[in-house]
Amino acid sequence: MLSARRLDAIMVRLAAIPHVKIIRLHSRVPVVAPELITPAVVTALHQGGVATYVAIHANHPRELGNTALAALAALADSGIPLISQSVLLRGVNDDVATLAALMRRFVEARVKPYYLHHPDLAPGTSHFRLSIAEGQGLIAALRQQVSGLAMPVYVLDIPGGFGKVPLTPSAVQHHAGGLVVIDPSGRVHPYSS
Repeated sequence: MLSARRLDAIMVRLAAIPHVKIIRLHSRVPVVAPELITPAVVTALHQGGVATYVAIHANHPRELGNTALAALAALADSGIPLISQSVLLRGVNDDVATLAALMRRFVEARVKPYYLHHPDLAPGTSHFRLSIAEGQGLIAALRQQVSGLAMPVYVLDIPGGFGKVPLTPSAVQHHAGGLVVIDPSGRVHPYSS
């Protein structure tokens, strides 16, 4: 949402930090306000000495219309690697056909599907949440519908700031009291979906 001038100033300052070699920006702008992806914005994203990645946030293939695709093409044509982040949402994208269409649409737009997030336990959002088992079932079905290039990693951002964990059978275990998830450090966390 920043002007090209402001974005450029921030990118220049980040690129000047000696240990910063990668800048990853997350945005819905190419999807919801594609007209803001101007040549000046694309130029501002390119800074010497750092690799810039842009993570595109979209949750349904209908979000990737012609103007969004043109904005993504402008970024990809300039050499900026694009990845995606989506949230698995009940009633929005909780069926295999919709997820497959979304992931294929990303790949067609040169956006590598990266993360498919299990919904956070944020207040007021329970109507969007599926169980982890439902999500794992959808991912298993999705794997049969799309190529590996179009497969995101299904992840849970563990409540309490313990990081993301892929929701694979080795990271999620069923116990008598419910589920536990194992974080990247090997710590066990109870989780109730």
